[in-house]
Amino acid sequence: MSKFTDALAAFLDSEPYDAIRISVCDKDGNIENLERTELAYCQNTYSVAKFFTMTAIGLLYDRGLVKPEDKICDILKDEITYDIPDKSWYSVTVDHALTHSAGLPGGFLDIDVHNSTEFTTDFLRYMLMTQLEYEPGTESRYSDGAFYLLARVAEKLSGMPMDDFLWKELFVKLGFREAAWSHCPMGHAMGATGFYANSADMVKLGYVYLNGGMYRGRRILSEEWISLATEKEY
Repeated sequence: MSKFTDALAAFLDSEPYDAIRISVCDKDGNIENLERTELAYCQNTYSVAKFFTMTAIGLLYDRGLVKPEDKICDILKDEITYDIPDKSWYSVTVDHALTHSAGLPGGFLDIDVHNSTEFTTDFLRYMLMTQLEYEPGTESRYSDGAFYLLARVAEKLSGMPMDDFLWKELFVKLGFREAAWSHCPMGHAMGATGFYANSADMVKLGYVYLNGGMYRGRRILSEEWISLATEKEY
């Protein structure tokens, strides 16, 4: 192991942390794994899923299919066949969802905490029937619901389920071994959580962002998107 990984292992031995597997990626893209608990190859990465959903939006941004200021209800208009009581929903943008400032209450649509049956079978309609708690863009409250909306946006604009889109445009290019996503009752990727992957694959996306959108000489994301996502703290 490298000196860094040895030092990290010693640190973990001295602290009450429960680590499963830690993967370290060096400046050349080489990955080293520190196995702490022997478990299945993939685990639920919980909110790390949001990083991948945000990247799906970035891939679509690079193709000219979406802009941060685009309104989500406009993008999903074909899916919305009912009146939305709270008209503030019509002003919610992709940027609002990416920055958790869409107006949703904190923790909204958290399937890691609540039984999914609480949200009916149509999660999108359930959300749009919910009264927003503040004017979009005026506050920021961390919410899984915002990234479910982004997953639906990615699906709509790519023309395929978001997880299929990410396999085609990201996972294969980064050499992912295995990954899977939890879905809502209607079959849409959750976006905010329920993403199962291995740390050795997850760390590759961090490498892409740290290297201006490149992975081992291959362009994955534009420098423009990397700068925007970093500046806006997506």
